[in-house]
Amino acid sequence: MKILFNFKSKKSLLFLTMTSFVSFSQTNDTIKSKDIALDEVLISAIRVTQKSPIAFSNLSKKEISTRNLGQDIPILMNYLPSVVTTSDAGSGVGYTGIRVRGTDASRVNVTLNGIPYNDSESQGTFWVNLVDIASSTQSIQLQRGVGTSTNGSSAFGASLNLLTDSYSYQSNGEISNSYGSFNTRKNTVKFSTGLINNNIEIAGRFSTIYSDGYIDRAFSDLKGYFLQGTYIEKSTLIKALVFGGKEKTYQAWNGIDGDMLKTNRRFNSAGIYTDSFGNERFYDNEVDDYQQDHFQLHWNEKWNNKWSSNIALHYTKGKGFYENYKENARFSSYGLTPINNNGIIIDRTNLVRQKWLDNDFYGITYSANYKSGALDLILGGSINQYIGEHFGKVIWARYASQSELNDKYYQDDATKNDASYFAKANYVLNDKFSVFGDLQYRRVNYKANGVRPSLVDDTFNFINPKAGVTYNLLHNNILYLSYAKGSREPNRNDYEGGNFKPEKLNDFELGWRLNTTKVKLNTNVYYMVYKDQLILTGELDDVGNPERSNSEKSYRLGIELDADIQINNKFSVRPNVTFSQNNNVDLVVNNINYGTRAISYSPSVVAGNLFIYEPSQKLNITLLSKFVGDQYMNNLETPEAKLESYFVSDLNISYQINTKKIFKSIVFNGLVNNIFNKEYVSNGYMYDVYPYYYPQAGINFLTGVTFKF
Repeated sequence: MKILFNFKSKKSLLFLTMTSFVSFSQTNDTIKSKDIALDEVLISAIRVTQKSPIAFSNLSKKEISTRNLGQDIPILMNYLPSVVTTSDAGSGVGYTGIRVRGTDASRVNVTLNGIPYNDSESQGTFWVNLVDIASSTQSIQLQRGVGTSTNGSSAFGASLNLLTDSYSYQSNGEISNSYGSFNTRKNTVKFSTGLINNNIEIAGRFSTIYSDGYIDRAFSDLKGYFLQGTYIEKSTLIKALVFGGKEKTYQAWNGIDGDMLKTNRRFNSAGIYTDSFGNERFYDNEVDDYQQDHFQLHWNEKWNNKWSSNIALHYTKGKGFYENYKENARFSSYGLTPINNNGIIIDRTNLVRQKWLDNDFYGITYSANYKSGALDLILGGSINQYIGEHFGKVIWARYASQSELNDKYYQDDATKNDASYFAKANYVLNDKFSVFGDLQYRRVNYKANGVRPSLVDDTFNFINPKAGVTYNLLHNNILYLSYAKGSREPNRNDYEGGNFKPEKLNDFELGWRLNTTKVKLNTNVYYMVYKDQLILTGELDDVGNPERSNSEKSYRLGIELDADIQINNKFSVRPNVTFSQNNNVDLVVNNINYGTRAISYSPSVVAGNLFIYEPSQKLNITLLSKFVGDQYMNNLETPEAKLESYFVSDLNISYQINTKKIFKSIVFNGLVNNIFNKEYVSNGYMYDVYPYYYPQAGINFLTGVTFKF
């Protein structure tokens, strides 16, 4: 949960509005056709297709499962176009991050079954709270750019949508276990009753994940669950979901300086202190400890051949803390009374503090879909409220009376109301042209104390239009052109840093798609023009939160190419590459105009490739490669802030044995990460003029076996 601030809120999350309803083994044609109709209700509201004027990528359950051995969702998405990922612990377990087109996770809109997942205050995404959610994910769609209207804050680099598991017609179960480097292990049990009387299914999953991490003491101890009940009859589908997780991770967000990078890449300064004998020691509970539980209720209805609807209620409860050992802390900073020791006033002490977050997030999402002839119309929206309580406690101090401990030394409250409404339509003009229109209105009110100014009470009204045209050039060839506007409010950190301006984006996209039996090719040119973009400065505040500042004028201009080429019936290759320019224009820092400078954390080249060999349906061997070009950790292009480019490759092997007794099948999966043992750094920050780095693991492995029955 990384409550790195009284507020680094762990997502409130929830979902409801949808789930993917693709059956695993259809036994009835009537039910099958009904599934397709109900599926369209869900997908049409938040997802796009090949006919949409939007750049996107999909990941199927099969593609996810072969590498699902304990690493988080961002790591599983690492090889998608324009994606860069990182891991605090260096091994892909625990706290992980994702950037798309150079924009960080706080500006990537994330929804789970159509429900906003980004934390309402920090706007970040904390996948560590969704323990093993990959094992309960049916599919993932990543839309790059502003994308289509969805729920939650605007996408300023991408929008990411997860659909959780569908229901199953037949009873089934599976047991998965994996083990690998750094004592990493994952244990998962799944079950489904199948449809009882063709109407009701109950399914669930329980998971545990543990890893020592590549970085010293950067362990992750995670426990998660996923339960769902499904009712289906005629044109009605109702699903109730309860899922969540408990995470405990040793903090690893301090990074290391350049000297330590050369001598001890795995060093972790978190928890370091000097005892009364002058010995250097580490506090053993310098941890992040958080639990998050989600409740959803979905109702999807196919009313007739033209109208269908979806409505969902959701609630998320999150509560937890991060704990720090602080040396020589001033009493007055923690509400403690100085001690008079025989005339000597003691006003500093070593202590252990906890910073807590206790939050609730709930609301409703809805959509209605009308299809008739050439018109496909969707009306939708959401109303959500977030309530967060931030407080700190001193649980131990070397010099303090016991009565003063556990009192709250700060208490801050925040409320955020978010309502959005959208209408989107696609109209087929003729056999060549179709047009797309999308209009969203979003109203946000944010109230908070404990920030600068001491009381925030801001209301934002955003109108975000989108439009596009698609042209069928030839058979299997599609050209598209689109425009989209995005607007979003500052987060809590921005208020702390004195950056109160909302940011605005005009996104222009031009693309070409080729789709044949042997070759699928996507080419997309984007030009994203920002007003007051909140760019990362490269610095962290005193509790580890990334700081941002408004850049009055900036842009991102790039071209994305990705392909899926079937060489023959055994070999295929999936390359992708992004070339881009990402610049601030007339950048002003401390009243100095630096002219045009590269936007931080925005490499100009990002490339990936999958080389897939499938000699049979049972065996899959994939070589995955990723290149990330040079990037800067600040916006001034200073040499010290430069992160060097890196190229890494992973090897993934999956083999399935179909058995006739006890189990339906046994699946063996193996993953060797960084097979060439590259020493590289994927992320970092600046402390004044000094760089700090997050080194990633060298060659390491994960292996697992899944029994399906």
